[in-house]
Amino acid sequence: MPGIACLQIDAFTDSPFAGNPAAVCFLDKAADADWMQRVAAEMNVSETAFISPRDDGFGLRWFTPTVEVDLCGHATLASAYALWSEGLVDADVPIPFHTKSGILTCACDGEWIELDFPATPAEAIDAPPGLLAALGVAPSFVGRTTNENFIVVDAEASIRSMQPDFAALRALGRLGVIVTSASEDDRFDFVSRFFAPAAGIDEDSVTGSAHCCLGPYWGERLGKTELTGFQASARGGLVRVRVAGDRVVLRGQAVTVLRGSLSSEAARGA
Repeated sequence: MPGIACLQIDAFTDSPFAGNPAAVCFLDKAADADWMQRVAAEMNVSETAFISPRDDGFGLRWFTPTVEVDLCGHATLASAYALWSEGLVDADVPIPFHTKSGILTCACDGEWIELDFPATPAEAIDAPPGLLAALGVAPSFVGRTTNENFIVVDAEASIRSMQPDFAALRALGRLGVIVTSASEDDRFDFVSRFFAPAAGIDEDSVTGSAHCCLGPYWGERLGKTELTGFQASARGGLVRVRVAGDRVVLRGQAVTVLRGSLSSEAARGA
């Protein structure tokens, strides 16, 4: 079996070494999940995406170094960018990805990529035991989506200075944690950080899927349908969000930092 082409792409940024890195692997057909998980562990970035061709678009699956996930924004953006930038799909052709979260469509708009994702608004809940102590913050709102706990705090400084207890968060289970506040910088509407230790990612650099919740929350609170979010991780990244009913459109940029291939020996298990 020949080697499998792979790229490493920084998503939600226009500069190398910022945003969120994703590995993208081009498959001839759908592959074995155990093999994909081993590849993702080897790649050891927050998400590795596997693209396989279909008659009606592409299959797309995402793996952290330890688990498969149902929805990932930055690796979807990276996958679309990879197909367009490598000349595998014309830039004026939208790409439908068939995923565990349904069909996700990406479109190219100049230097920006648009991702059509499902909105996942948070419902108010009581804070799960141990969560706030692990985060070290005092919230003004606590909510939950299908896959994340959602925490709002009043001060951006609290977001930027957080030093969560990752071992304690890991012990709470597989739900990710979004922590957010309004932005004090006029360029952005809100800031956020995202933690998922139980999924093998202590802190994610830029989390597109989190904005499926962040967009509806801040859109309603600020009375806006178009917003700009900044994820205040060490690498940092910008996500533009348009709220459209039960969907959100995420806009971001990407840049390729590495091209290579899995060896024929490594590809044998696919």
